[in-house]
Amino acid sequence: MAAELGLRGLTDTAFHIPDGAAGPELDVRTRVVTEAERLFRDIGYQKTTVADIARALKMSPANVYRFFDSKKAINEAVAIRVMGEIEDALSAVANGPGSARQRLRAFLLANHAMSAELFTGDVKLHEMVEVAMSESWAAIKAHVDRVREMVERMIADGCAAGEFTTPDTHVASHCVMTAWVRFCHPQLIAQFVEKPEPTREQMVEFVLAAIENRPAPAR
Repeated sequence: MAAELGLRGLTDTAFHIPDGAAGPELDVRTRVVTEAERLFRDIGYQKTTVADIARALKMSPANVYRFFDSKKAINEAVAIRVMGEIEDALSAVANGPGSARQRLRAFLLANHAMSAELFTGDVKLHEMVEVAMSESWAAIKAHVDRVREMVERMIADGCAAGEFTTPDTHVASHCVMTAWVRFCHPQLIAQFVEKPEPTREQMVEFVLAAIENRPAPAR
């Protein structure tokens, strides 16, 4: 529900949400976020103004500001909505069938595939996400944290099952995400698109090997 409304992880500073707000007010917020995302994809997020969004919705800019305190709040809401779709898909993999190793492998590959599709297949929306990441928007920080937490849970599952070994699953999850950043950060995906190695398959096997539980060598 939160992902559909574009409200995932937002604080009260992003929306003017009166006590007991529901129904029509939430519907207006959803419409604003949906229309903003459409305009971001069509003309770019930098060129889209609150007046453009209001005009498309046949309302006044003042009415939009009843629900969002700034253009930045709308930008964050769109980022949250887009990132939420990725999180929902990744969560299905992380919590799906298979061993921890199988799930973590599928998770990393899915993360790359969805990131590449979003960041290279939709140039105008890519612009917004790239700025959001470079400026460390709260929505992006929260997204990165949630993705890392999914990785940590899978590593913990693997340790419990004897598949992985690490003295600290929290640190290990940060290491995995740092190693994988080339395959999920928009600038790096674009920068390395013409550089074939290491492939994502080679890299994911390298990452998994770093935390696998291997028998001690015989002496």
